[in-house]
Amino acid sequence: MYVIVEIQGQQFKAEAGKFLYVHYLGEQVKEGDKVEFDRVLLAETDGAVKVGAPLVEGAKVVCEVEKPLVKGDKVIVFKKKRRKGYRRKNGHRQYFTKIVIKDIVA
Repeated sequence: MYVIVEIQGQQFKAEAGKFLYVHYLGEQVKEGDKVEFDRVLLAETDGAVKVGAPLVEGAKVVCEVEKPLVKGDKVIVFKKKRRKGYRRKNGHRQYFTKIVIKDIVA
């Protein structure tokens, strides 16, 4: 059984027992907290697919926060214009939250 769930504007495929890295949920969540997401767009159970219009009624995903703050890989942005002496180097690391899918109610 799996579902497609929308979390902070992004769609994720969620299965029980798996983990996801979602955009940082903020300082209000702590390690071990239960978090529920009810924006389920699609649910699959034993080969039967239920597509929401736009959401599946009564479906939700129950998760537990494993690590509230995880830093992603560093991305280097380098800009240059040839023969002009223009060079800019900038780096960025995105913050994520690691959650574990505990239960899916479809």
